[in-house]
Amino acid sequence: MIVDPAVLGYYERGGELTRLRHGRNRLEFLRTRDVLLRTLPPAPARVLDVGGGTGVHAEWLAAEGYVVELIDPVPLHVREASALPGVTARLGDARDLPVPDGEADAALLLGPLYHLPERADRVRALSEARRAVRPGGLVVAAFISRYAALHDSVYRGYLTRDEHRVAEYHALETGLIISPREMGFRGYLHEPDEILGEFADAGLPEPRRYGLEGAFWLYGDVDDWLDDDERRELLLDAARRLESEPSLLGVSGHLLAVTIV
Repeated sequence: MIVDPAVLGYYERGGELTRLRHGRNRLEFLRTRDVLLRTLPPAPARVLDVGGGTGVHAEWLAAEGYVVELIDPVPLHVREASALPGVTARLGDARDLPVPDGEADAALLLGPLYHLPERADRVRALSEARRAVRPGGLVVAAFISRYAALHDSVYRGYLTRDEHRVAEYHALETGLIISPREMGFRGYLHEPDEILGEFADAGLPEPRRYGLEGAFWLYGDVDDWLDDDERRELLLDAARRLESEPSLLGVSGHLLAVTIV
């Protein structure tokens, strides 16, 4: 198992323990959960959570009655996920899954493709997910939009800094993002149509693509909407109605692609 030391260091800082539980990142979490609940086979299906981090999705999946195995290359993540009720966790690489053929009813890749800058590695990870799922099972993969870094830089006010503009304009051209912040994020950002080719090369049927946050993650008052029960449900419904509009896919910070094997 080969992991970029910079990526390993980024995650060993423990940011994934809380990232999806606070602030506007909650929208990514809630929308991922929403799409999965509508597309996964019913519990107690076996779910392979590849690159599942500290178990933020494995936790609720297990609570819903799914049989969840989490595989992640970061020791801290595996330790945290192993402590969750109903979740088993072990170290592993999305490109070489330590599981038998057809073991799972669904394989989730909700992070690995962010950190594989080489297309061949991304296709290999998707191929491994296909191998691990039974015929008729589901493969779900998450992607960061090609335009997310630039959108986020404007939202946070970083675009006024030369080093950020250079990094984000480079990402627009190449998909490769290396944050200039100390121990900042580095990874690969997808164009929405690029996803289709990678699924095809992995031997997977064309997926349905979902824009998770739409443009709402860029709204200055999105936290207020998420803090209020009634407004939060209205926001999630609005995002659901726009989730597969082709002209809006790229504005989302994150996308899901879902296909039946």
